[in-house]
Amino acid sequence: MLKRLLIILSIIALGLLIYSVFVENIFAPRLSPKDTAKIALNDLKLKVEYNRPSKRERDVFGALVPYDKVWRTGANEATTFETNKDLMIDGILLKKGKYTLWTVPMENSWKVMFNTKQYDWGVNEKMEPMWDPNYDAIEIEVDKQDIDETVEKFTIAFDNKTGKLKLTMAWDQTLIEIPMHIYPHKH
Repeated sequence: MLKRLLIILSIIALGLLIYSVFVENIFAPRLSPKDTAKIALNDLKLKVEYNRPSKRERDVFGALVPYDKVWRTGANEATTFETNKDLMIDGILLKKGKYTLWTVPMENSWKVMFNTKQYDWGVNEKMEPMWDPNYDAIEIEVDKQDIDETVEKFTIAFDNKTGKLKLTMAWDQTLIEIPMHIYPHKH
């Protein structure tokens, strides 16, 4: 009985190994690994889940990521932003909840859209962004900053060094900052 069980388990293991090598290659690291940016300030909790493409000696903005077109803001699955409190972003109220995050990189600034629709993937089979503007909760425009160092992997982070909370995005030699703070509810 034990011998038969071991044979069956060996066949299953061999089948999974063959499948992974020839079909999915599940043991290979993702080219754009998943990552999460989080911050907790008192009772405010913010989280971004995204995928991190690498520069790999490519021209990024204006080439790999074209100017003036909606970008899924990362790779693979749609990037998500979650807040447990209402926020003010560039003077606009963003209600607590989960959003997908879309951007339009431009030469001197970026548009940033917080979209209420949840998408399984960032692009369709034609590699077009799945973003639907009818679900945008807010759209803002922020200045693009050129930085001296090269950021190899697309990076989203929260910055609160000066007590002024910002969501930052950096890749190649480009940085954007999205200022945000808790919406001051009146009691």
